[in-house]
Formats: sequence, structure tokens, C-alpha cells
Amino acid sequence: MTFILMLIVAILILMFRISFAQTLYPHKDTLTRVLLGVTVVSFIIIMITHPKIIFAGSVAGLNAWWNIVFPALLPFFIASELLMSFGIVHFMGVLLEPMMRPLFNVPGTGSFVMAIGFTSGYPIGSMVTARLRSQGLCSRVEAERLMSFTNNSSPLFMLVAVAVGMFNNPAVGLVIAGAHYTANLTLGLCLRFYRISEKGKSLPPRTKIHLIPAKALEEMLGIVRQENRPFGKIMGDAVKNSINNLLNIGGFIILFAVIINVLTELGVIGLIAAALGEILIPVGVSAGVLSAVASGIFEMTMGTKLASEASAPLLQQLVAVSFILAWSGLSVIAQVASMIAHTDIRLGLFIIARIFHAFLAGIYTVFFYNLFEPKINTSTVFNAYTQTGLGTTLIFMENSLLLFFGILAVFIAISLLSYLTVLIFHIFARKM
Repeated sequence: MTFILMLIVAILILMFRISFAQTLYPHKDTLTRVLLGVTVVSFIIIMITHPKIIFAGSVAGLNAWWNIVFPALLPFFIASELLMSFGIVHFMGVLLEPMMRPLFNVPGTGSFVMAIGFTSGYPIGSMVTARLRSQGLCSRVEAERLMSFTNNSSPLFMLVAVAVGMFNNPAVGLVIAGAHYTANLTLGLCLRFYRISEKGKSLPPRTKIHLIPAKALEEMLGIVRQENRPFGKIMGDAVKNSINNLLNIGGFIILFAVIINVLTELGVIGLIAAALGEILIPVGVSAGVLSAVASGIFEMTMGTKLASEASAPLLQQLVAVSFILAWSGLSVIAQVASMIAHTDIRLGLFIIARIFHAFLAGIYTVFFYNLFEPKINTSTVFNAYTQTGLGTTLIFMENSLLLFFGILAVFIAISLLSYLTVLIFHIFARKM
């Protein structure tokens, strides 16, 4: 029982430290590290005394990483590295500044982060944002805004792993994904007012709107000229950096899979669920989803699986899933923290944004459920081919890539339309 209490206290300390402890109490750093050291020793003792639980958690985490995360994220990681090396992101930064600045108060380069974040999944949005910040393409406040609404659950995970694999009903994927993305877009529009008095350091000198395409091309060519590495070296570095980042993510996934397995076995998840029940059951929430939400606080995959198996109405199951996916779990938050560790980006806004995203996603789920309820009731499962792991992954990988380029195409089309409008206005103004 002592070990359990130590583990609970340590997790609470870790959560507090990640978000606000160091900011509020900067002189408590030594004590925090000592307590975390005690926690690590306690956890090692639990590993020794409960080897089967540890092994089962490790295998579950490894399977999730290798079968879902690794194949889904690797192409996006490599593509983002290459696009930045060849100046495409810099080109988009200048070209799309007139659209991204009024909507989200972030530089035009945020369009690339937004597109890749909405189509690939956690935590690539934070990784690319950290790269932009390291290269001086956005200010710290802009990076914090950008990171807080461009980290999303993967379409592959929501539409396949959850909708088909867990609920056996592809139509619920429309509800989950619709609520998830709508909530994050709402969050992005609201976050434009975060520290609005602080001017973006990355804001370039004002260029006449009809000259922006030429300026964007000039910016891209400048980056290409500065790149001294041969193509083989660029490709090799992109693959190496991507693999290293994915190994880092895999380590976090396995670690938190083990933690949640231990907490479940020792009854801690049950205690958290009971505490949530004191608040949620009186307002009509089924007791069946409480354990799922408690598990989802730590790791979203396990939480969503438990929610899909809970003895509760379908709407409550979907609300619980949306809440868990939007919160993302301490596992993802730890991954994001590791991605931005080498920058000056603060994590506090990201954690607060995840909380608001979770509640917004839950509210939007009710709306999308009512919208798609007829389709949910008449939906059938995918055919035998698409139910296989390879077939499903390939189909939705293709759709994710198409969605990625589709989002970029829409952004560019809107900007070009604004340029054409201004040009036409200038022509008619001269004739007048």
C-alpha cells in the first residue's frame, strides 16, 4: 500500500510540475526532484514485485506503437523534414500570412503546422512548431498559440482504430472526428486573443498584397541557396531524425502503458473513477464510463477502448471518447514536453488548451451525434479486406495524405483568390 500511495503522490507532483509548479514556486525544484527520485525507486520495486503486469503493459504499448503510431506518423515526419529543408515551409509562410494572421494570429508558416497536425496526429504538431521556433519563424507566444490547437488525434486512429476496431461502426467516426476537429478550430480562433498585446517577432516587413507571391518565391529560393547538404545527406538526415523522434514517442507510449496497467491492477484507477462518480453520476452520467475516463487521464488508447466496452448509452460512450481524445492523456503531454524541451516554448497554455478542448469536444459530440444518428443506426462494418490491419492502414494513410495536401491547397487557393481580387481592384482603380 505504501508503494501505491507513493506512486499516486508522484503522479500528482509530476502533473503539477509539468504545468505550473516551476512557474509558481521556482525555489522548490530540488524538493520536486527528490520526490520524483523516490517515485522512480518505488516504481522499480513495483516492477520487480509485479513482473507479469509490467510485461503485459510493455507488450500492449509496443503493439500500439508498432502497428498504429509508427506506420501512421513516419511518412509525415520525413515529409515535414524535407519540406522545411527545401524552403517550402518558408514559401508558405510568406504566401499564407494574410490568411493565418487574421484568423489565428500566427504567421503564415502556421498553415503547414495546421495541415500536418490535423492529418497526422499527436505529437507532430508540437515537433514542427518547435522546429519553426528554433529557426526563428515564429515568436514564443505564436508558437504557444500554434501548438495548442494544431495537436490532434490521428484520423487513422479515430476513423479506424476507434470507430471500426472498437465500436465496429464506421459512422461513429464521423461524430468523433467532427467533434474533435471542430473543437480544436474553435479553440484556435479563441487563442488568437492570447497575449494579443505581444507583437509577433516573426512578423515580416509589410509587403503589398499583390507582391506577396513573388516575395514568397524569393524566400524559398533563398533557403535553397543556403542549403549546402547534398540531396542524399538531406534525405538521410530526414529519415534519421524522424526515426529518433518516433523511438522517443514509442518509449513514452510503452512507459505509460505500463503505468496504467500497474495503476489498474493496484486499484488506483478504481479510486479515481469513484471520485469522478461523486460528481458525474448525480448529473446522469453512467457509472460504466467512469473507469474509461480515469484511464484516459493517463493514456488515451486504453481509455477509449474501455469507453467503447462500457455498459452505457452510445452517446455517453462517444462523449467519453471525445473527452479522452481531446485531453490526449499524460502520455501525449509528456511527448509534447520532450519535443519542445530544447526551445523556450512554455507548456502551460498547451495543458490548459487540452482541458478546454476536452470539454468543447464533448459538447460538439452531442451535436454531431444528433446530426449523424440515422447514419449510425444504419451503418454496417467494413468488408473483410478493410478490416485487416494492412488494408485499413493503407486506405486511411492515403486519405490522410490526400487530406493534408487538400488543406494546403485550400489555404493557397484562398490566398491566391485574395491576391487576384486585389489585382483586379488595382486595375479598375487605375482605369478610373
